[in-house]
Amino acid sequence: QLQASGGGLVQAWGSLRLSCAASGLTFSYRVGWFRQAPGKEREFVAAIGWSGGSTYYANSVKGRFTISRDNAKNTVHLQMNSLKPEDTAVYYCAAKSGDYGSSYRLYPHWGQGTQVTVSS
Repeated sequence: QLQASGGGLVQAWGSLRLSCAASGLTFSYRVGWFRQAPGKEREFVAAIGWSGGSTYYANSVKGRFTISRDNAKNTVHLQMNSLKPEDTAVYYCAAKSGDYGSSYRLYPHWGQGTQVTVSS
């Protein structure tokens, strides 16, 4: 199971930190963050490997967002800085085994989502 938290309302150029707590996953899983705005398809935001050494970002968030993980606590964080109104969406964390992938269709395990709203 995955539990996402940390969303909220923030002004443009502000920051938020999302967390994804994982439980019951018995494999070395890769965690990805995705987001979905109303009327749009779910899109990839960032992903991190099991060891935390490999990270991947969508071009739209590169340099502003940082993904990290604490395996001792089975938690992955997404630090979001310099937020823009276009970052407004429901953010989901997801997990998969195996290689990196940016398509949401590759991730079988999903959390419930947390709303991020950035006001201008």
